[in-house]
Amino acid sequence: MMLSAFFRPFLRRAFTALAVAATPFVFGGWLSGPQSTFDPKGPVARAQLDLFYVTLWVTGIIFVIVAAVLAYATLKFTARSDAEEHLEPPEQGHGNPLIELSLIAVSVLALVFIAVPTLRSIWFTYEVPESEQATAYEITATGYQWWFRFEYPKEQIDGGANLLAANELVIPAGRAVHVNLRTVDVIHSFWVPKLAGKVDMIPNRGNHLWLKADEPGYFWGQCAEYCGESHAVMRFRVIALGEKEFADWLVQQKKPAATVDASKVASDQKPKAQFASYTFTPARRNAPGYSDAFTDDAFNQWHKKQEGIDADPALIAKGRQLFKDKTCAGCHTIRGHDGVGITGPDLTHLGARTTIAAGLLENTPQNLHRWITAPNEVKPGNKMWFGGYNVRDGDEWKSNFRVNDEEAHALVAYLQSLK
Repeated sequence: MMLSAFFRPFLRRAFTALAVAATPFVFGGWLSGPQSTFDPKGPVARAQLDLFYVTLWVTGIIFVIVAAVLAYATLKFTARSDAEEHLEPPEQGHGNPLIELSLIAVSVLALVFIAVPTLRSIWFTYEVPESEQATAYEITATGYQWWFRFEYPKEQIDGGANLLAANELVIPAGRAVHVNLRTVDVIHSFWVPKLAGKVDMIPNRGNHLWLKADEPGYFWGQCAEYCGESHAVMRFRVIALGEKEFADWLVQQKKPAATVDASKVASDQKPKAQFASYTFTPARRNAPGYSDAFTDDAFNQWHKKQEGIDADPALIAKGRQLFKDKTCAGCHTIRGHDGVGITGPDLTHLGARTTIAAGLLENTPQNLHRWITAPNEVKPGNKMWFGGYNVRDGDEWKSNFRVNDEEAHALVAYLQSLK
């Protein structure tokens, strides 16, 4: 049967779409960036990329064959004049057993080519391989709206409790890490693109994955399941350290928060402001202050954050008192100082982290000031704003407490001193 001129624009659109899709391949413009799956840094991510390529090649070959047959039929059998419109249709292949059985066989073969490596990849990425189970390190990741808590079951602090961290997961490089996945509210999804694929955190159901970093490095993570108003800015980081450096980090993390001795400052010395006034920048990707800005130097930035801080002890002492007076200690814990709260992240070593607001902002005094004074504008709907800064009175939200500029400076100085 002759194909009408109706198919001509369809064919042009198909070739245009093919040209657009092929552009990254032709010019080598593979997706890049800190969350690119085309730059794997561990065996799990590498296995998943290999599976992607298998699927891409199989479906790509099918596409080329089908497109070629379509193009051939369109060009050969399109009526080019009114006379050709009335010619008898050519011999049809429909119902030909040889053709149809061949198509079925080819389809089954294509599915086998995809299914075998898919099943092998599923088994490989689901459980830590037997050869690495004996040395695998265990961590529990828990999703909250909208941040991540990391628990180290093998690492106990004073009192027997497990070591906790928030939004920055530090792991040993070159060693398999088994991650238990939990959530306290809605469904979240744990995803570190360069180390492993996404796995959901489901309420009332335990889940898990494993990952491994080939070498020390700094990796971006993201919640990959819509979980509420600020899902898009629910991020985290994974820092992989060498064996000795990881052991040293654990020793430091198990210690209480650093305490600055305010007695070295004269009692009549007025605390001085450490930071300039700040102008708020709306939350958007690549805006000044956002953590994407230090992508290329992130690992070095993390190491610098482990060093001490040079700040006014009196201002830090004032901030510590404000932390209690403003009831921050009701939601946060700072071991060795104040607070037993679990609603918000553990802040014991906040000053040693590269990011705040669940990986959204670079951990600088300016950004911390912004986060303290306007948390809802940085991350809409967060619990620090609704329930902390504001409380519900009937059908309305009313202010619970605020901090002025001088108090914010003191709180920033105190939180930045927590190493």
